[in-house]
Amino acid sequence: MKTPRTQFLRQVAATGAGALLLSVATLPAAAQTTPPAQPPAGTVPAAAPSGPYSLQRAIDVALQNNLTIRQQQLTVENTDAVLRQSRAALLPTANASASQTWNYGTNVDPLTFQFQDQTTRANNFSAAANLNLFSGFQVRNTIKRNQLDYQAGLSDIEKSRNDISLNVASSFLQLVLAQEIVRTNEARVNSSQQQVSRTQKLLKAGSVAESNLLDSQAQLASDELNVITAQNQVAFYKLQLTQLLNLPSPTGFDIEVPALPDPDDEVTFTANPDGTYQTAVGLMPEIKAADLRVQSSMRTVEVARGAYYPRLSFGASIFSGYSSARIGRKLTGDSTIVPSGFIYQLTPTGPQPVPGLIAGILQPRFQTLPEGFSSQVKNNLGKQLSFNLSIPILNGLQVRTNVQRSIIGVKQSELRAEQTRLELRQSIQQAYADAVAAQRRYAAAKRQTEALSTAYRNAEIRFNNGLLNGTDFNIAKNNLYGAESSMIQAKYEFIFRRKVLDFYEGRGLSL
Repeated sequence: MKTPRTQFLRQVAATGAGALLLSVATLPAAAQTTPPAQPPAGTVPAAAPSGPYSLQRAIDVALQNNLTIRQQQLTVENTDAVLRQSRAALLPTANASASQTWNYGTNVDPLTFQFQDQTTRANNFSAAANLNLFSGFQVRNTIKRNQLDYQAGLSDIEKSRNDISLNVASSFLQLVLAQEIVRTNEARVNSSQQQVSRTQKLLKAGSVAESNLLDSQAQLASDELNVITAQNQVAFYKLQLTQLLNLPSPTGFDIEVPALPDPDDEVTFTANPDGTYQTAVGLMPEIKAADLRVQSSMRTVEVARGAYYPRLSFGASIFSGYSSARIGRKLTGDSTIVPSGFIYQLTPTGPQPVPGLIAGILQPRFQTLPEGFSSQVKNNLGKQLSFNLSIPILNGLQVRTNVQRSIIGVKQSELRAEQTRLELRQSIQQAYADAVAAQRRYAAAKRQTEALSTAYRNAEIRFNNGLLNGTDFNIAKNNLYGAESSMIQAKYEFIFRRKVLDFYEGRGLSL
């Protein structure tokens, strides 16, 4: 997919120099009559600071207020949260749980596992921890992939800032051009008014025909219409620029008109597009973002391949509980003698019981009571340690399919990176070709203007002396104005192309 910057430069190349700066239909996609995305409800754009705007100030305000950049910043923050979560996957997991239940009617005691027919209350307490010892290096590769995605997101923000800066610079120069065209057309109106006044005097003196006056008045009306058209262009470009800056209204908005040199004041433009491209490859954030996503897709392959390996984890848990049905025995302090049999004595005939004597066992007495809560929790304490090994054997070829899909993803990322480089090279080549063509066109238009100025002065003298009709005089006048307009358009196109190439070489946007 072509970037807005590439679409803009391609569109300019297709429409030509004059259409670039004067036609609304050839504006870049980001700077069309469609206004930028408006702030959400409840958000009030920053008020326009007082004083005229320089180009740098306009760029700074646009970068501060642009909502697309804010949205991308939130996206990067979300990616950062994903990165932190993947790092936290290296830590063990630990969870604790507790429950309390009441059992009615026939039920199984949760601790004695005996059937009983009584209402009981039971408490269960447990804590468990698990540590991933090995999972095919998936966690490590996931962390590295998320780091690359986070860095690519930062580069995306920088690219958006560059696109906004270029759009603001384009609109700023278009506004400067429109203001200069207004001044040129106003000068033409003033010249036409003077011409009408002179023609009226010559008509009264009988030096010229009435048709000459009518032609001069028609030319004056055309020039006044051109002034209105140019003023509308100024209002449009001013609105466009304030929308790029996300300002509430163009009312009171003004710009500083910089002192711009003529293209022929500079030496012949001989930039090296290949050298500019090599410099831009190392500077442009879209190239860095594309390369980072290629590396990220490679890590995705490693994550998918990690599912081929066994998984080993270590776990530990502790458990205890309480049941109201559990009973215990408690010494009462008393004891009793329990008969255990007769006492025997040896006689010649064998052992004989001794009459009147019975053997007994002294046995303490116990009291059966429900066992207490703390005692049960202590006595029912259980611990467990475990190692868990999972070996993948056959899972419907899911791992293999995921690996194949991730490899295809790498190839797609590589193609997108190559496409990004191609678009950058073509944009630089187009900007260079347009700059050279604009400089040459300016020089030719300047020579044409000088020649037509001489022809216009000669036509004016002949017209004032009645030797030239009004139609031919207006043709000479309009030819001169057309040459002047072409010269102004070529001047500003050359300036913009030069600034685009300077931008690609890392020199920033300044006038």
